[in-house]
Amino acid sequence: MLQIGCHLSIANGYMSIAKETISIGGNTFQFFSRNPRGTRIKEVDEADINQFHTYAQEHGISVILAHAPYTLNAAAKEEGLRKLAVETITEDLRRMEYLPGNLYNFHPGSHVKQGVEAGTAYICEMLNQVLKPEQTTTVLLETMAGKGSEIGRSFEELRAIIDQVELQEKIGVCMDTCHIWDGGYDIREHLDEVLEEFDQVIGLNRLKAIHLNDSMNGLGSHKDRHAKIGEGEIGEDALVAVVNHPKLCHLPFYLETPNDLAGYTKEIALLKKRYIENK
Repeated sequence: MLQIGCHLSIANGYMSIAKETISIGGNTFQFFSRNPRGTRIKEVDEADINQFHTYAQEHGISVILAHAPYTLNAAAKEEGLRKLAVETITEDLRRMEYLPGNLYNFHPGSHVKQGVEAGTAYICEMLNQVLKPEQTTTVLLETMAGKGSEIGRSFEELRAIIDQVELQEKIGVCMDTCHIWDGGYDIREHLDEVLEEFDQVIGLNRLKAIHLNDSMNGLGSHKDRHAKIGEGEIGEDALVAVVNHPKLCHLPFYLETPNDLAGYTKEIALLKKRYIENK
C-alpha cells in the first residue's frame, strides 16, 4: 500500500490532523514540531495523543514525520544559535516519545562563510548531544538544494555528518525531490543512477522518507522553489517513477507542494491511481 500524505498544521491537535489526513485520502502526515519560524510550542495534550493513537490504528495511519522549525541552525558560528538548536531538538525528541517509533526531520544548517567542514563539525556536535540510546525516534537529515551556504547539498556532505554521529542507528535521511533536483541530481532522466550513487555514498538503508515535490527551477539551479506535481521542471511522470521505484515504494511520501486541502486531495488521488504494487 502506498504511504502518502502531506504537510498539515498540528495547531488543533493530533486528532484533528489525523482526521484531516483521512479526509484527503492520505494515510500518513508531516507536521511542524513547533512554530516553523520560531520556537513557541504548545503543551503536550496527553488525552488528544491517546485518542490519536486509537484513531490512527483504526484508520491505518502509518509512520508520521515531525519537521523541526526552519529557524534552527546547528551549523551557526554564534554559540547562542547552536545552543538554541540543541535545546529545541532535545525538547522535540522528548515530546516525540509520546508518539514512539516515528520520524523527526531537520535541515542540517548553514555554515555562513565558516566553510562546510566547520559547519559540519557543529552539526555533529549537536547530534551527539541530543541523540539518546533509549529514544525510539529516528532523526533524519534532509537533502538540501544548496541555496547559499546550506550544508547537505550533496550526498557526500550528508555522509560526512553521518560518519561522525556516535549513535548511528538513530540517524537517517529524508530525500526531497525538489531539493536534489535543484542540487544537480537528475531524477527525471537518470533516477536509477542517482539512487545507485545514494546507495554507494550513504546507503539506501538510511533513506527513511521522501518529500515528494516538483520544482519551479531547472536542474542544478540551487533555488529551492517547490511546485505542484506535474507543474514543474521534474514533471509528473518522473515523480510517479519515484513513487513506483522498487527501491523506494515502501517508504512514506510527504507532499510539500504549494496547495490547499483540495489540491492535496487531487495530488494524493493522482499518485494513488498511478501507484503500482511492487511485490
